[in-house]
Amino acid sequence: MKIFLFPVKLNKQIMKNILFLAGLLLLKLSLFSQESFLVKTETRYWDHSRTYDGYTLFGTRGTSYLIDFEGHVIHTWNIGTNPRFTEAGTLLDAVGGNPSNQNAWKELDWSGNVLWQYTESRSNYHGHHDFAKIFNPKLGDSTFIYIANKDLTAQQCLDAGCDPGNNYNGAQMDAVVEVNRQGTVIWEWWFFNHVVQDIDPTKSTYGVIANTPGRINLNIRGNPVKSDWLHCNALDYNQDLDLLVVNSVHGEFYVVDHGNTFITNDPTGSIALAATTAGDFLYRFGDPAKYDQGDPPSVEDNWEKATAGNKQIGGAHDIQWIKPGLPGAGHFMVFSNAENLFELTPQSYIVEINPYLNSAGTNTGHFVNPPDAGYNIISSPDNNLMKEKKNVSKQIVWMFSSKNNTSFYSTIGSSAQRLPNGNTLVCSMNDGHFFEIAPLDTALVWEYINPMTRDGIKKIKTDHYPTYNGVFRAYRYAADHPALAGHDLTPGPTMTGSPPDYYTPDDITAIQDQPIVEPADKLNQNYPNPFSYGTTIEFEIAEPAGVSVLIYDLSGIRVKSLVNEFCSSGKYSRYWDGTNDNGMRVPGGMYFYILKADNRKLSKKMIHL
Repeated sequence: MKIFLFPVKLNKQIMKNILFLAGLLLLKLSLFSQESFLVKTETRYWDHSRTYDGYTLFGTRGTSYLIDFEGHVIHTWNIGTNPRFTEAGTLLDAVGGNPSNQNAWKELDWSGNVLWQYTESRSNYHGHHDFAKIFNPKLGDSTFIYIANKDLTAQQCLDAGCDPGNNYNGAQMDAVVEVNRQGTVIWEWWFFNHVVQDIDPTKSTYGVIANTPGRINLNIRGNPVKSDWLHCNALDYNQDLDLLVVNSVHGEFYVVDHGNTFITNDPTGSIALAATTAGDFLYRFGDPAKYDQGDPPSVEDNWEKATAGNKQIGGAHDIQWIKPGLPGAGHFMVFSNAENLFELTPQSYIVEINPYLNSAGTNTGHFVNPPDAGYNIISSPDNNLMKEKKNVSKQIVWMFSSKNNTSFYSTIGSSAQRLPNGNTLVCSMNDGHFFEIAPLDTALVWEYINPMTRDGIKKIKTDHYPTYNGVFRAYRYAADHPALAGHDLTPGPTMTGSPPDYYTPDDITAIQDQPIVEPADKLNQNYPNPFSYGTTIEFEIAEPAGVSVLIYDLSGIRVKSLVNEFCSSGKYSRYWDGTNDNGMRVPGGMYFYILKADNRKLSKKMIHL
């Protein structure tokens, strides 16, 4: 076999162009991987037929953004710490941009007007991380709750039974505070009122730790009471049960009784009642060693190995009840960052817990202490993860982690949201990484990287320390949510101003041993686009075939069969007047049109105003 090489003379500019285009191709191929030093921001993947239709809300660098699946900005607000929509149709957020330190909150309308605001002015209360607007059924009105570190004196700590061998200057414990519309404190629950210790029998807090799971041990090994001792970072309220759940970053969340510790129109009595045994934990999950009912994480005899013991979550964030009507309703869901779990190769998890399950897997209808439910011993699904076997609570009914342990690992922040179609929306804070996964095969159906960084908006995120483009949480809302209904949701530019450029399921296919060359059908972009009254779709058929042109909305529902006939090879043009198969005008928004010719398929997007 002979190979003949023919010299070709190229000028320098042509060579530069070739090298530049080759570099772009290699760059684009590398950007789909989270492992790359260079990561393309904004929408990276979208399977429009499997996502839950709606818009994604997140806050970054002092601005809240509402975006569609392609990354088009729908609306913004000049506030952006940890925003969320309320059922009243408003946007609620903390002021200042730092989730770890927030003493003021505002409620805004669509136009950014301040409808309500509250500032914690007491010098010994330090608001941080999480808050919520709730409906208090006993009061019959909406109220506002938030987490605040409350200062303790060293003497208070010693009087409660803290180990006198430690220094307690600057000590704090978290409280949950509730205020009414007028900004008056009407209820408060404080961890310091629900403590136990076993070193000083002369104190009223003395008890057997293992027999007192409803209280927290003041003298946890290696973690004496100090500033921001529990670092609670999330809370949620269950209106039907009138219960509250609050999460500590150290690997536990706690359920407390709001309804039976709240006295209508009696703030003083309510606060006093919440400080009694009526306010003790009804349930706690995560680290039973903290109340002497399980093994703590530890290094094994071979110090190159370690075990998580009976600890289930670590560094966790965004504890919540899955809302009524959603798959898993009534269960807890939490983003377990998985710090401090002593795994050789750490990774983050989304964990769903049914707190009513006993050791037989029976739903008892009441809270069951997790150690009583027991554990399953789980092996790593793949040896390359380099993980030891671990005890997984039998109350964990679903747990998601990526196959590659670093694909969405986040050391801080983050959130997870169960969606009505069973999907779960995840926000991994470290890399400003949002993605949606389907319930059964945990397939990725949407992925987005926040382009807003410490250095401004970037099309490409380069190697930086964590949270360079961090987002604390992200939420998905349907178009009929009270905060969106009736407002202009016309897509604007993307955050970077670039046209959306992302992968679809058709782009992610296995390599075939025998590539099949298909006839070169063509599908042109509709014109005009966007359009208000009608638009023209042109296509070309390479060889005779049964042809259909179908139009779908964002949720994957077919709205119009525009073509369904046998076509000879050639060019065709069809006009769509913006009506569905029943002759009714379709609402404004984004639509897909798909050309099918036998087993060949092409698709494009269009915007109907």
